[in-house]
Amino acid sequence: MHYLRSILFAAVASMTLLSCDDAPKFPDGLGKGVIDISADETFQPIIEEQKRVFDSSYPEAKITIHYKTEAECFKDYFENKARIILVTRELTKDEKAACESRKLWPSSLSLARDGVAVIVNKESEDTVLDMNGLKGILTGVYKKKYTVVFDNQGSSAVQYVTDSVLRGEKLGANVFAAKGNADVVDYVMKNPNAIGFVGLQYVSDSTDPNNTGEFIKSVKVVALKSDKTGEFLQPYQAYIALKTYPLTRTLYYVNSESYPGLGTGFANFLAGQRGQLIFFHAHLFPTRSEMVIREAAIKQ
Repeated sequence: MHYLRSILFAAVASMTLLSCDDAPKFPDGLGKGVIDISADETFQPIIEEQKRVFDSSYPEAKITIHYKTEAECFKDYFENKARIILVTRELTKDEKAACESRKLWPSSLSLARDGVAVIVNKESEDTVLDMNGLKGILTGVYKKKYTVVFDNQGSSAVQYVTDSVLRGEKLGANVFAAKGNADVVDYVMKNPNAIGFVGLQYVSDSTDPNNTGEFIKSVKVVALKSDKTGEFLQPYQAYIALKTYPLTRTLYYVNSESYPGLGTGFANFLAGQRGQLIFFHAHLFPTRSEMVIREAAIKQ
């Protein structure tokens, strides 16, 4: 008998970020106009689904989303190429000060929690790792020689793992960058001595009819030892919700609009009932929702 925590989606209390008044002097409004947005490419599948539903509800709106590394998203933000960005961190104190010096008053809000999944080839015996073992792999001193693959050199996954796992130490010479999350999965699938780091959506089985959060069968998803519980946990939604899965991170929007424009309208949608439900069904944990978590006994 094993115990897994299951999540019930309850009523969603959406936030109204700004007034729905659409002053005609502005070039766009909450549900109409044209805008370019930059988003962390790790989240492309779920953001595309959000855009599809938003587009169907607001036919007068045209949102073009450019998927880039997180570093490039912030570059677009500070160069005024994107009024809103979707990234895994908020502005730093220095970045906020730089905005204020330019008479910009940015706003940000957490939208959902995500997990960075660690994947290995189906032939690999390393299906459970503690954080010291993971650190050894990343620095190239682990007992087995692995080729470590990230989605991109400047990706949020690289930055997150460097900050949360290495804590100041350098990545080893065995670490390489692919051309996106899908390429990481493909490389690990074909190479027995590879280990990859990808966004949760790239290993979630989208064909699962019961939406139980099962993983794809082409690779193995590693269980990591939680410092909080002592258990070896895979990135299931419940463990991401409770932040017991070690590589849990948060998706934010960062918005520079000073009026109720289309960027704010899309942010409202992501934080609202339908947007939060879409995050939930993609196995992320929606942070703007009321949730009920309970234990359930599952027979094998």
